[in-house]
Amino acid sequence: MEIIFIRHGHGEHLVNYPHQLNMQHPGLTGRGLSQVRELRKRMPVHPEDLVLVSPTKRTIETAQILCEDSKLYATPLVGPRMFPQHPDLPAFGCDEIYPKEEVIQRYPQIEMLESGMEWRTEGINRMDQGDFETCAKQLLDWCLGQTKRLIMISHDGTITSYRLLLGEKDLTRSDFLGEAGVYETTYR
Repeated sequence: MEIIFIRHGHGEHLVNYPHQLNMQHPGLTGRGLSQVRELRKRMPVHPEDLVLVSPTKRTIETAQILCEDSKLYATPLVGPRMFPQHPDLPAFGCDEIYPKEEVIQRYPQIEMLESGMEWRTEGINRMDQGDFETCAKQLLDWCLGQTKRLIMISHDGTITSYRLLLGEKDLTRSDFLGEAGVYETTYR
C-alpha cells in the first residue's frame, strides 16, 4: 500500500510562535489556505483513496481543500503526537482534538473511524510508545485491507512517529515536514 503523509498548512497557533500554542482548535491562516491550494494542484487525491484525517480544525480544513471528492475518516490515531515524547512537558492546547460528538456536529460529511481506542481529547499525544505502536500498526493493517493508497493528513510529530514505526531510523525534529509538506512511503 502506498502511504502519503500530508502535514496541515500554516495554522493560527503559529502566527505568534510560540505564544499561541495553547490556542484551542486553531484553523488555517490565509497563508495555510494558499499552501494547501497549491498542494492540491500538484497532488491529486482520487475518490478511491482512503483518507484519514486528524480530528483537529487545521487538518480537517486541509483535507476539505485537498479531498473534495473523497470520503474522509477522522480518527484520533492520526491526531497530534508529541515528538519526541517528553512525559514531563505539558501538552499544548493547540494539540487537543475535537470530541467525537463535535466532529459529528461540525463536519457531518466526515465519518468516524472506530479504531477500538477510546476517543479522548488528548488522543495519542501522550500515549506510551508501545501502546502507540500497537494501535498504529493495527490501523495500518486495517488500511492495507481497504485500499492501495492511504492519505494521512496529520501533524509533524505524528507523521514522524509513523515513519519510525515503518522502519526509518534516527529521525529527529529536523525531519519534520514543512507546512503542507508531503512524504510518501509504502507499507506491506
